[in-house]
Amino acid sequence: MMKYKTLSVTKPEDLVFGKAPYPVTTPQGLTIGGGTVYPELNFTLPPVTITRDNHREIISEYEQIVDSALLRAKDLHQEAVLLEFETVPEMTSDPSFCLEITSAIADKCRQYQQNCGMKADIRLTPNDLRDMERPVRMRSSRYLEPMFELFEQAADAGAGILSIESTGGKELCDQALVQCDIESAVYSLSVLGVRDMQFLWSRIADICTRTGAVPGGDTACGFGNTAMVLADKHYIPKVFAAVVRIITAPRTLTAIEEGAIGPDKDCGYEGPFLKAITGTPISMEGRTAACAHFSPVGNVAGVCCDLWSNESVADTMLLSGMAPTVYMEQLIYDTRLFNQAAANHSEAAYIKMMSESDIHLDPQALILSPESVIEISEALVSGTNPIDASIQGALKGLEIIEGAVKSGSLLLEEREHIWIDMIRQQLAGIPADEQRFTERMEAKLKECGVQLTEYGL
Repeated sequence: MMKYKTLSVTKPEDLVFGKAPYPVTTPQGLTIGGGTVYPELNFTLPPVTITRDNHREIISEYEQIVDSALLRAKDLHQEAVLLEFETVPEMTSDPSFCLEITSAIADKCRQYQQNCGMKADIRLTPNDLRDMERPVRMRSSRYLEPMFELFEQAADAGAGILSIESTGGKELCDQALVQCDIESAVYSLSVLGVRDMQFLWSRIADICTRTGAVPGGDTACGFGNTAMVLADKHYIPKVFAAVVRIITAPRTLTAIEEGAIGPDKDCGYEGPFLKAITGTPISMEGRTAACAHFSPVGNVAGVCCDLWSNESVADTMLLSGMAPTVYMEQLIYDTRLFNQAAANHSEAAYIKMMSESDIHLDPQALILSPESVIEISEALVSGTNPIDASIQGALKGLEIIEGAVKSGSLLLEEREHIWIDMIRQQLAGIPADEQRFTERMEAKLKECGVQLTEYGL
């Protein structure tokens, strides 16, 4: 059953950047959603082979990344930043190594707070190792315990927020995306994904309660962003990718239902729906994510962000300096504009410009306008369960897209138009009952090697 039946934010004009009904304060004192938009820098290593012999060099590189980025933030008079340490498999599978890196980053953050008063906290995001096995084992994977060991010790190492990009259901969704099979996409996200999120986040939230870390949230990056990138390459329709984005929301919402309090992950463009439904603060990325992937939502993504991020940027040299330092500067200047607009009481005008600059050019941007988010969120919470919520949200999204096409306010290629009715017809045949839906999906699940017992089915 859906736990949220009403919206926390009921009007488009109240869906505003920097302000969330339920702000979150990190252990280092950053209040997110309390009236100020902060930069969240996401960084990673350049291509490198990680072995036990080069652990010290890897730790040293992370120290240099953080030191340079924080120095730039200090020189730009930034009062607070969030750093996201997103691990790679070799780090998650060796928790002690990952915790050493986390501790080294935390030491740098403390130095800057002590020396210049700049608050800096860490979001630790272990990658989901379970996707590395075939067939996928979500509950019996040998990779599961190292992930939880890392979560258990993260707060002591200095991580203020814990998140994950979980992958439950991805083995089915990957095929669904390339085949434009909305039925399989709904099942992967609303049944498999939701069940896996319940399994993961009940435990992560408990760990956070015991250790003092903030249970941030999850993301459907591997689902919604994969669809967005495929659409950008003209492999699948943009309309299909827009609908997939909507049906990621009930899945990611499950983390909050299980105890996450935000901010959710930046690469989850379903964040605005979560904020409207639950009131939790969100992290978003847009134009500043071009270092990792292209998107049609560079500006509209920022309309209700509480953290403004950049996706993962590799530590490579640019003309001005190392890429993470460059992106720290870009994020700071972006957040200055957000915060100055708020100080001038010009939020509405700034939101309108960010929204209007994108929403007429792509259906994936249109569904993220404040007006669309509220309408779609109302449809989502009208659902009786996550399956029904996905169907109702998707139907509302199609209605919005179709209306914009008919009015001429949305630029959409002629070949895309047919997909509106095609997807609507596919949605109409999906049973909202989980057992009936599972029986209907039996052949497709077998083809993709989905082991239902790994999802408690």
